[in-house]
Amino acid sequence: MSEPELFARSPGRLGIDIWADVMCPFCYLGDTRLEKAVQQFAHAGSVDVKYHSFLLMPELTDEPTDLADLLSMAHGMPRERAVALNDGLAEQGRELGLDLRFDIAQAVNTRTAHQLTHFAARQGSQRPMVRRLFKAYFTEGLNIADHQTLTDLAADIGLERQAAADSLHSGDLSAAVDLDLKYAEELGVTAVPFFVLGGKYAVSGAQPVEAFAQALNTAWDEVVESAG
Repeated sequence: MSEPELFARSPGRLGIDIWADVMCPFCYLGDTRLEKAVQQFAHAGSVDVKYHSFLLMPELTDEPTDLADLLSMAHGMPRERAVALNDGLAEQGRELGLDLRFDIAQAVNTRTAHQLTHFAARQGSQRPMVRRLFKAYFTEGLNIADHQTLTDLAADIGLERQAAADSLHSGDLSAAVDLDLKYAEELGVTAVPFFVLGGKYAVSGAQPVEAFAQALNTAWDEVVESAG
């Protein structure tokens, strides 16, 4: 079986591909800023978003780890410094209407959560699934490696609970996660979020809304309009 096309493409529409991890605060911030930019975009109804998996900490297990302790150990900083950095990110979140509760976030391996996003994509619900996972991790402090939790989240957005559970149990979407990781490596993506607009223009990091707005206009003019 041939590999699916890398970038989201459809005539007359602007595809946006996003490499992200659902435990990445910058991904949550960046995705929200992009969403705000799209809402203001003149061609908002002609934008397609496709998420690709990225594992920030593939070494983690399904057993939750305190996030501040993890950052402290990973970056060799005092725990108080890690808490202060998270507080700064939480403030950025509040400015966007997000409630980032780093004090209750449970750091876990996110591979299974990514499999769920691919299941949701097959049902045409990938974006709401990703957004639900962000909220579950950052606001509700849920263990997003737990299968029961994940199937509950799938049901929250209207997906069939048993089908989601069966998909996670079989692991048949693990290959889709691996393919996204392969694409990231081929593109040289080493940090997320990473956005590709129209299969041509890359935007790295949680940029301001204005930067996304400019990128949307540029990509539309040079990819969609020029092809029409």
